[in-house]
Amino acid sequence: MTYDFRDKVIVVTGGAGGIGSALCHRFATGGARLVVVDIDEARAERTAAGLPGGGHLGLGCDLLDRAAVEEMADAVTAAHGRIDVLVNNVGMTSSERFDVRSVESIEQEIRLNLVSPLVTTRIAVPLLKASSDPRVVTTVSLGGIFPLGETPIYTASKFGLRGAMLAIGLDLLGKGIKAGSVLPSATDTRMLRQEAVDGGNSMQFQDAPQQPADVVRAVMSLLDKPRLESYVRSGESRLVRAAMLAPNLLPRLFPLFRKRGERGMARYLEDLRRRGLARQVGGRWELVEEA
Repeated sequence: MTYDFRDKVIVVTGGAGGIGSALCHRFATGGARLVVVDIDEARAERTAAGLPGGGHLGLGCDLLDRAAVEEMADAVTAAHGRIDVLVNNVGMTSSERFDVRSVESIEQEIRLNLVSPLVTTRIAVPLLKASSDPRVVTTVSLGGIFPLGETPIYTASKFGLRGAMLAIGLDLLGKGIKAGSVLPSATDTRMLRQEAVDGGNSMQFQDAPQQPADVVRAVMSLLDKPRLESYVRSGESRLVRAAMLAPNLLPRLFPLFRKRGERGMARYLEDLRRRGLARQVGGRWELVEEA
């Protein structure tokens, strides 16, 4: 089966980012009406205005503010009266190590990556129930299966989000709402580029980063064939799941993974330099902002 996007109302959080905007373009190309939700209202509106077709809406919303999420839901109710697909795509990470980062930054990352998708989904339930075929798709991460030692808060949030969405998928299925998650590994977006120039989590660079289009294909697969989880790279998913069968071996495995990851990060930084997206200044890497 192929999912029919025509006249579907699809809400994408983090919709102006790399993965989010790629999802929005694919859905709009199929005939869907998009609600692009982003903390940056101007970017959300620009993304919505640039989508093919018509009837798209760009909304600014701080997903850490429950009142703002409720206002966003009210705006969707006024414009469309339902949600056919909710895509929880917002996320963040930090290159700061656990032992030096602020408690406030830990709380913010947990709230954005874990709590906000749950709150957004709960608030959206009445709008989803107004659809004849409601779906929820959540962007998790392979970091929700395999612990990333350099970014434990990201790991904690994604472990929690994966478990929560598995449980929600089981709970809502009997109530007519199909919920599933996609679990990508490192994806070539601005967030990953920033992490690379900041010397962040080298564990993510075991292989060359995938592209947003790869994540889009995994989401399409989940819509075409509803299930609890879809993996962008099946080989990677099998590797990390196998490694977790013996977690006590991780201290011995991590140095091997880290060395390979450091080489992969160096290659990625050179690739960013060739693409004009990063440069070295005084021996330090920095991003070159795209026009």
